[in-house]
Amino acid sequence: MSPTDTAPRTWLTEDDCALDAFRVLVEQGTDPQDHPSAERIEHGVPLYDGDRLRGLAATREGRRAVQEELVRALLDGPGVVVLRRAYPDPAVVDRASAAFNALIEEERAQGGARGDHFAKPGANDRVWNALDKMAVRAPEAFADYYANDLLELVSEAWLGPAYQVTSQVNVVNPGGAAQSVHRDYHLGFLAQERAAAYPAHVHRLSPVLTLQGAVAHCDMPVESGPTLFLPHSQKYEPGYLAWRLPEFIAYFEAHHVQLPLEKGDAVFFNPALFHAAGHNRSADIKRMANLLQISSAFGRAMESVDRQAMANALFPVLLRRKAEGVSEEWLHRVVAATAEGYPFPTNLDLDPPVGGLAPPSQADTLRQAVAEGWDPERLRQELHAGAERRQS
Repeated sequence: MSPTDTAPRTWLTEDDCALDAFRVLVEQGTDPQDHPSAERIEHGVPLYDGDRLRGLAATREGRRAVQEELVRALLDGPGVVVLRRAYPDPAVVDRASAAFNALIEEERAQGGARGDHFAKPGANDRVWNALDKMAVRAPEAFADYYANDLLELVSEAWLGPAYQVTSQVNVVNPGGAAQSVHRDYHLGFLAQERAAAYPAHVHRLSPVLTLQGAVAHCDMPVESGPTLFLPHSQKYEPGYLAWRLPEFIAYFEAHHVQLPLEKGDAVFFNPALFHAAGHNRSADIKRMANLLQISSAFGRAMESVDRQAMANALFPVLLRRKAEGVSEEWLHRVVAATAEGYPFPTNLDLDPPVGGLAPPSQADTLRQAVAEGWDPERLRQELHAGAERRQS
């Protein structure tokens, strides 16, 4: 069947990958009228001002309208958005950077190169599972960083409630080579033959199970190698089989776009978008980004995270900040980034639904502990008991 046929396909193969059909999609351009809340469109990518988005999303109706626009951009539009000044307080970013640098030094002292999925191991500095490590080692910095309202806004828009944050820190040092073009997790991390074994409807499903993001932890001029994107490429159905093919790689190399970022900016994109980290051609910029992979409650995250340890580490901070007068929304955002918000899978013999169709989640327990002012040992015991109930 030709890639231009409208009848849905059950299976996809490399024979379905036609560069001409791909070109029609990615060369259609981005209409500013589809992104009325954006400051401007640059190289086909909508750029949003963080403070303006906060103002527009201040009411329930406004929040829904902003989220609808973001979803349109990620799904049917260019597939990528930039949020300028997503972190308006540079001190919040700097404290997180200090925690990340301490982790890098600690792991470097232990020896061994950290691998990268799409770049040569050892050329750059990478911290896997930075979410878990930062929460346990620097809970105060973690709380301020993951209380970010725009992170919640876009994550909830794309994935709905009970999303699960994971994080990997990447530092591309001067001279660090670019990644190869790719699509991301889930299907993007499978070998070609394995990806083709999944039916076409799973190829359509995979991108909506994950949101990719990156927070700039330093100013990133183009010469420092910020991420290369090919807007609108996420809409190409056979793309999980196409991105390794030479003609598609060549097209990406010739037509990708690249946007400079400032410290505190964030970029979010559909995981099916063709993209790659750029070559750091600067002489002295260590390009640090916190790479966010945010998963649907209904999907599987790539990294395993000890959220029980994170919840115990964050609890004293949450209690103290509540006493100091932070909002319920602030607390909710930190808990969402910390604890497991989805109650399944579980052992329903030991962990039956209570007052509804589902037992309480780990996040429900943490929120109850904060609301009722439990002592840390009670929370520790309740979280442990909950984990045991979920075992078969």
